[in-house]
Amino acid sequence: MIALGGNTLNRAPMEAVLELVRQGKQRLRLVKTAGGLDVDLLSLGGCLDSVDAGFISMETEFGLAQHYRRAVQAGMVKANEHACYTVISALRAGAYGIPFMPVRGLQVSDLRKVNDYFADVKDPFGGETLAAVRALKPDVAVIHVQKADSRGNALIEGPKYDDILMTRAAGRVILTAEEIVADNWFARNTAKADVPHFMVSHVVRARMGAFPGSCYGAYEPDEQMIRKYTALENGKQLRELIGEEERA
Repeated sequence: MIALGGNTLNRAPMEAVLELVRQGKQRLRLVKTAGGLDVDLLSLGGCLDSVDAGFISMETEFGLAQHYRRAVQAGMVKANEHACYTVISALRAGAYGIPFMPVRGLQVSDLRKVNDYFADVKDPFGGETLAAVRALKPDVAVIHVQKADSRGNALIEGPKYDDILMTRAAGRVILTAEEIVADNWFARNTAKADVPHFMVSHVVRARMGAFPGSCYGAYEPDEQMIRKYTALENGKQLRELIGEEERA
């Protein structure tokens, strides 16, 4: 099970996603609160077995995540559909080391019919019946950050989404970073690490690591490249496109 940081087209670890496709990874179970290009691309690349997510879309300007949608409709990828807040609640349960998390809502919801990660639980104090979501404990969380030192201390600038929570719930954390700073950078600056080094397994320098999506403070989404991607029809064309980018 792999969790990917970022939100829709914003600060997703796209260089790591492309590497998963290049290496031919298969049968991945993906966790993402609100995905976009990353989930769609892994679907087109044949890497996914299932997706636990609350929202998957390329945002308004670029339309729906059509490759993901086709993969689900064809039975190639199982969609474990959530509300966004139930993904977050499930990750919290994973981070806290408990088997489930009660949630307010979902008492009447079609999500209950299609996702066996939901059940009822009775409040032992007041007797109220609540919905509960089973914990999500990713084996690996891959997070893209603006700054990290070589030991793994990392800073996320701008919206942090649920990336920090993912690092607490996951068994291992891999960071891709726009910039590798000196190991004394955090000691010399007022900014504190969002991810501490002792939680991180690997650090990879990945300049433009969220491309063709955006990275706060560094670059905006690349419309031309996203539209070039959305025009692809199959995995072979995707690998040809990845090869072109690699050679460039």
